[in-house]
Amino acid sequence: MAEETVLNEGASFMDPFKGLLLTYFMPESCYDEFFLNFNFLYVPCLKIVLSKGLGIGIILGSVMVKLPQIIKLMGAKSAEGLSFQTVLLELLAITGTMAYSIANKFPFSAWGEALFLMLQTVAIGFLIQHYGGRTSRGVLFLVVFIGLLVLVLSPVTPMPVVTYLQASNMPAIIIGRLIQAAANLRNGHTGQLSAVSVFLLFAGSLARIFTSVQETGDTLMAVTYVISSACNGIIALQVLYYWNSSPEHKKKKKKSE
Repeated sequence: MAEETVLNEGASFMDPFKGLLLTYFMPESCYDEFFLNFNFLYVPCLKIVLSKGLGIGIILGSVMVKLPQIIKLMGAKSAEGLSFQTVLLELLAITGTMAYSIANKFPFSAWGEALFLMLQTVAIGFLIQHYGGRTSRGVLFLVVFIGLLVLVLSPVTPMPVVTYLQASNMPAIIIGRLIQAAANLRNGHTGQLSAVSVFLLFAGSLARIFTSVQETGDTLMAVTYVISSACNGIIALQVLYYWNSSPEHKKKKKKSE
């Protein structure tokens, strides 16, 4: 009977979900704090759960964050308003983050969206070339990128190079977003840029500031996301500013003049 009492004291109504919770959301010490001691307001564990939850949410969202952009390009059969240089710089930043995170053995919840964003950004890069009448260049772009990706993720690439690649994210993000912002300003519209994708990227980069501090403690990662948020915010503001402008509207305006 005494043994049974001890077992009951150590049991929780959440035990059927314990494996899932420990794998994705919290360490065992936090599980005990929440579901054995019923201390649901324990701040250190709340931070961990919030960070893990945000990380998983960002990864799930990233699976289709750029799909609206891809669908918009394919529907219009045009890449007007999108900068291929911006795509290249964005790929540099995404690949750098992914390689740096893998090399440092950061948890997948801290960087997993980079994998899905990379695949979608590569697709956008190809479509920009394809709809610009340069399909052969698009194919070359795919081959070269895949080759460089395999090289960067292989043990052949030394850690200082991977760290430098992550550090180069900041200027790459700034320059890439400024190129896109300048193109929008010059055109007087955001072209085929998807508002849904822009706002999702902005929200995701904001959330990543917290998760990178909480899960990795890496200053370089956190600063990268601060800069990314600021740059994505500029594009998001432009989308709002040019909301009622479009390439067709501009063409009609020029004809009437």
